[in-house]
Amino acid sequence: MRKLGIDDLSANPEAQTKEYSLEKLFEKQCKPCEGGIDTLPANRLILYLEQLPGWQISFDQKSIARKFKFSGFLRTISFINAVAWIANLQGHHPDFSAGYDYCQVNFTTHAIDGLSENDFICAARVNALVKS
Repeated sequence: MRKLGIDDLSANPEAQTKEYSLEKLFEKQCKPCEGGIDTLPANRLILYLEQLPGWQISFDQKSIARKFKFSGFLRTISFINAVAWIANLQGHHPDFSAGYDYCQVNFTTHAIDGLSENDFICAARVNALVKS
């Protein structure tokens, strides 16, 4: 199967929906990354980001981040522990910054100094924690 290009997306929006849907992303498992692969191209970054409400891509396109708000410290720490559990199962670990009522989660693939599919798989799983 060939990779979808930007022309394919405009010509066939159904391919975009099926290949890059949140459900497909959530079903995937992270693959070990020791480097030696390319970062995701800009068109794939956009497609995945559209599936992940609240996440933003960094200016240099090397990481994605989302800030989560909570009603207190215990809820914040509980969220961090849940994200840590997901990250450990996936073998793909985020960077956190947190305070009394917030936590910012940042994903990047350090081995390639940029974004891989693993970052979006984990972000989808983190979003599922706070889905109402």
